Amino acid sequence: MSKIIVSPSILSADFANLERDIKRVENAGADWLHIDVMDGHFVKNITIGVPVVKSIKKVTKLPLDVHLMIENPENYVKAFADAGADIITFHYEAVEGVNGVIELIKSCGVKVGMSIKPKTAPEKILDFLPKLDLILVMTVEPGFGGQSFMQDCAEKIPLLKQHATESLIIQVDGGINAETAKICTGFGANSLVAGNYIYNSADINKAVSSLR
Repeated sequence: MSKIIVSPSILSADFANLERDIKRVENAGADWLHIDVMDGHFVKNITIGVPVVKSIKKVTKLPLDVHLMIENPENYVKAFADAGADIITFHYEAVEGVNGVIELIKSCGVKVGMSIKPKTAPEKILDFLPKLDLILVMTVEPGFGGQSFMQDCAEKIPLLKQHATESLIIQVDGGINAETAKICTGFGANSLVAGNYIYNSADINKAVSSLR
């Protein structure tokens, strides 16, 4: 996969003008829309839930890249799929039975992603890669936007790529900007999530294109 998939995170958007900010990144050439769902338990922040995802689906043609940073994600997979998620990513650290969650997401007719936190060794999840559509490598501790990029986390990517299927999307989220994007794609990532870098830019079109 040669094209870099850019998935702006609405965590950095203006929630009072969410439709406007979604259209801004859509018009700038974004490929997906990244939606961070946080429950205040798995991570120390609370964001949005199923009703907001359902509303977002009505105002954009972009695929919804839904990242569940929540405990017991299996209890909410179907609801998010029904709300319009195109990709559902759960955290390896949040579940007991990884294979069961993978199969559940697939059974809902959406793509399945799995994410790993900075302290999780990539060796722990290699056996699951053939069953996934996407693996998300966190390069910050999940929970809040605006954190600094952790390069040692990005250094997990070559091992993941070595064991990945050709179609696996390797996504990176955390401290992504034009410079850190080059580091990640150099290691083999082909999807980038960026929030502050895009939404705080004076030129959103330029910010999106610079990640490629």
